[in-house]
Amino acid sequence: MVDSPEHVKRLTTEQLALLAEDIREALITKLAKAGGHLGPNLGVVELTIAMHRVFSTPKDKFVWDVSHQVYVHKLLTGRKDRFHTIRQTDGLNGFALRTESEHDSFGAGHAGTALSAALGMCAARDQRKGDEHVVCVFGDAALTNGVSFEALNNIAHTTKKFIGILNDNEWSIAKNVGAISGYLNKLITNPTYNALQKDFEAFMRRMPRGEITYKIGQKVEEAVKGVVKEVTLRQNPATSEDEGRGGFGSSLIFEELGVRYLGPIDGHDLPLLIEALEFAKKQDYPIVLHVLTKKGKGFDAALKHPEKFHGLGPYNAETGETPPAKPGTPPAYQDVFGQTLVKLCQKDSTLVGITAAMPTGTGLKHLEKAMPSRYYDVGIAEEHAVIFAAGMATMGFHPVVAIYSTFLQRAYDCIHHDVCLQDLPVIFCMDRAGLSANDGPTHHGLFDIAYLRCLPNVIAMAPKDEDELADMMFTASLQKHPTFIRYPRGNGEGVPVKEAPALLEVGKAEVTRPFANSGGKKIALFGLGQMHGIAKKAAEQLVAEGFDCAVINPRWTKPLDAGTHEFIGRAADLVITLEDHVLMGGYGSAVLEQFADQHITTPVVRIGWPDQFIEHASTVDYLRNKYGLTVENTVAQAKAKLAAPAQPQVNFRAA
Repeated sequence: MVDSPEHVKRLTTEQLALLAEDIREALITKLAKAGGHLGPNLGVVELTIAMHRVFSTPKDKFVWDVSHQVYVHKLLTGRKDRFHTIRQTDGLNGFALRTESEHDSFGAGHAGTALSAALGMCAARDQRKGDEHVVCVFGDAALTNGVSFEALNNIAHTTKKFIGILNDNEWSIAKNVGAISGYLNKLITNPTYNALQKDFEAFMRRMPRGEITYKIGQKVEEAVKGVVKEVTLRQNPATSEDEGRGGFGSSLIFEELGVRYLGPIDGHDLPLLIEALEFAKKQDYPIVLHVLTKKGKGFDAALKHPEKFHGLGPYNAETGETPPAKPGTPPAYQDVFGQTLVKLCQKDSTLVGITAAMPTGTGLKHLEKAMPSRYYDVGIAEEHAVIFAAGMATMGFHPVVAIYSTFLQRAYDCIHHDVCLQDLPVIFCMDRAGLSANDGPTHHGLFDIAYLRCLPNVIAMAPKDEDELADMMFTASLQKHPTFIRYPRGNGEGVPVKEAPALLEVGKAEVTRPFANSGGKKIALFGLGQMHGIAKKAAEQLVAEGFDCAVINPRWTKPLDAGTHEFIGRAADLVITLEDHVLMGGYGSAVLEQFADQHITTPVVRIGWPDQFIEHASTVDYLRNKYGLTVENTVAQAKAKLAAPAQPQVNFRAA
């Protein structure tokens, strides 16, 4: 294994091939213990080596879309000794991270950002007349994302030096869908183009380097593309005139946008990749190099199950098998959601499921299998998913949009303008609300309460367990307003799901433990969602020490149960709110606002995440312990607050 990018430049072709083998072995064996994004990284081994052979980071900039495929890049840029710590507490981040290395020029964890970011770097370089290269690696799945096309539309008008690499493996997390996927597949499987392209590559290899090679090569390749277009049109007379000018019926979609297209080429042929990148490096016009890679290459289990091995936990490095769940393990929230939606869809013909390329992660795979006609996968296009759902809602449907909390942030304007403003009955089920510990700040869902509760017409809720999730889904299906359900990653609480879900009263909290009127100081603990369990355990400890505790399951963050909050708030000596969300603008803030409006002076302690981006770690428990979202801290805060001298109250009543 090499120690730096400069070391890569000194290796022979044969040594580079051995390096690729070493890297694959390191990926497979090092990730087996804790897991990670194995499949995507196995697919870009040769590509990453070729990039570091031809270019020189950190001066030259590599921008990776999503950036979950930067493990090879990290191994080659001085981080191999720490690679075993990736995605673990105090270890390497699983994505590109600017604060981690000077070789990581742009951080990302969401798809579709790379082309825009790279173009911005190119514009900045041109402004100061720099000579560094900017290389943007974007996947075929990123082309289902609207922002990618916004960037493509601007490249030719912004810079003359731009190198894009289309890493085409036909997958995002699940199999890619839509016209873009079909277009790329037509291009790479067209027998006329492939035969001529091979001749073109052979011809280029025989030519001496220099301007004559470039000019002849350009003419030959354009002729190849022209032949393919004419053959396509002759074979399919129904192809529209627009397609013939460079739409999906031809290979010129990039060139119609002013970007020179090269390829497709084998993304695992190191000498060919190096030659193509050397060529791209010398040109003074924007280029997209189309490379074909295999997700999971070098590991049979990952090749056979690319969706599973996109990102996974521990596995057997020999067989790829993952440990079975321990007997009695509660089902994952995503599976409870998916199975409940199937049952609801069987009884309600207005319900449909919509995912943005995450059928397994959201649990919608259950609906896809059971009722495929009621299932829609729109690709990595969250904005489109939301407006698409809004359109369906105007026609009498109740679309269920299943998108992780962190990814739904991308569609905020669509939620605001297209759903809430029109008061449409779209149901949003937000998985991963709370921490996604190994993935870190790009994937933590800690902001949705704040970004939703300020919008009119919203109904928002959080279940305390998997049975209540089913109840909330049923309740949401009967509403005529936008509804949002937030729930965490991972397994439920072990509460069996009823055969028939219950209808909940909108905006009504549940008192799960009333005051005992025992004579002790009264502490009311409002535990939202998954934090209800912590509230219950904290109450048990406080009661054992002589306090009188009530525990409330708020259920709703909007509308807040004004009556229960007021009654309990006035009765208590102390109110504690617990939420798996940032404190800024969250559920506790909503309680403080209500208390201020109702002139309730009972002191409030808020337990939640601080006003900062939370790092990645091996476990959720580690981060909760670090930041105080625990039973122990809740008890300590309660006792400290009640022991403190009373503060004079300020009357905010208007004169």
